[in-house]
Amino acid sequence: MRMIAVDMDGTLVGPDGRVSARNLAAMKAAERAGVEVVVATGRRHCYAMRVLRELGLREEDALISSNGTVTRTIGARLLERTLLPVETARWLCGHVEEFRNALVMTFDKVGPDGEDARGSLVVEHLDELHASIGKWMVANEPYIAHVIPIERALEWEAPIQMMLCGSIERMRRAEARLLEHPGVSAVGVTPLRKSEVRQLERDGVTVSGITPQERAPGAEAALHRTEYPERDLSIVDILPAGCSKVSALLRRAKDRGVKAEEILAVGDNWNDVSMLEVAGRAVLMGNAPEALKAMAAERGWIVGRRHDEDGVAEAIEAVLDGRLSVPDSAV
Repeated sequence: MRMIAVDMDGTLVGPDGRVSARNLAAMKAAERAGVEVVVATGRRHCYAMRVLRELGLREEDALISSNGTVTRTIGARLLERTLLPVETARWLCGHVEEFRNALVMTFDKVGPDGEDARGSLVVEHLDELHASIGKWMVANEPYIAHVIPIERALEWEAPIQMMLCGSIERMRRAEARLLEHPGVSAVGVTPLRKSEVRQLERDGVTVSGITPQERAPGAEAALHRTEYPERDLSIVDILPAGCSKVSALLRRAKDRGVKAEEILAVGDNWNDVSMLEVAGRAVLMGNAPEALKAMAAERGWIVGRRHDEDGVAEAIEAVLDGRLSVPDSAV
């Protein structure tokens, strides 16, 4: 293995919101062994750095944030960014009218120091969001702008993503509503569309182990789901079409001369499926949803320890010790 891609929440980060000493030691050991560690998270860059800033990671290491719409170095240098077109964001606001009280719009306002500015998060309603993601709302209060109607925020710039938060049942209804529009496609169960696979192959990226999904003609936005059954919480991220953790990860791998089969991916949720599927080795955390564990059994992924049992360290240590290698079918 030459690259390790690791998710944050429910994976690298424990229930206390911190990276354990053992997980951090394993990441550092991988780097000393010449293995690049890439953090790939649904968090936006600034919010991810609240946890990562004090870990002493290398400034040139990549941080894939907002589920693949933005990649920066740990040192906050922008590597790539994809914006959701303003007109797409505008009609999406109308399309999810029933769910506007659960809507957050995210803008990339990261400065040279890695910090955001107020207005990086825009909401129209507060009560429903405080009920479903209250701790997140409090932690991000310095960055939230209250704009009515929310479409006014689009007069200033294009967002990097939109997000709906609420109960699992309500967010399933929101997904169904979004997918009624031909411009919206689902990501998170089947990772790459055939057109994306062909483009990656034309770019010289070796892609193995993928079950492709056709991209809907004219797709403008892609949905990524994260679920926490024990909290009855679901987050539906609405991203520019073609954006995912795996698309950003494979571009980083190509830049570093790493093949897909030389990547270990570690994650715990539906928004990690794309990178788990494409990697040479995949480890699903023991705290993942049961339906995702069933998928892991079907696809040959390893189900590891939980995030409160240093599951990331266990996987990395197994790689470094030679106990977790690329299967013959991936070579």
